Amino acid sequence: MQWAGLLLLLFAGGARDGMKRILSWALVGIIGTLSVLYVGDWAVWRVRVALGGGMGQVTVNTILVTPLKGNKEEYDWDGTTDADCSRSIFPQAGSGACWWLQRHNAIYER
Repeated sequence: MQWAGLLLLLFAGGARDGMKRILSWALVGIIGTLSVLYVGDWAVWRVRVALGGGMGQVTVNTILVTPLKGNKEEYDWDGTTDADCSRSIFPQAGSGACWWLQRHNAIYER
């Protein structure tokens, strides 16, 4: 019911200007599209997990950040490790997406 009230406020009498109405429709469309995409991605990922292929591992570099005096930091290479990842568009199950970790393969530990 709250969404219906919000939509009525945006489109019925609250947004009289044509530009506001167009921007409101665009915002609702973007939020709706992203919601459908996320739910679809989650459903495909759950099917892959059930079949045994929804999770993966990526080798990443671990960098230890040590605080020093005077608001300075020291960066020490701590080796490589395998990080769990989900084979999906969005991060799932608390793990980053594999395509993201492959491109951003440095993990900073503070």
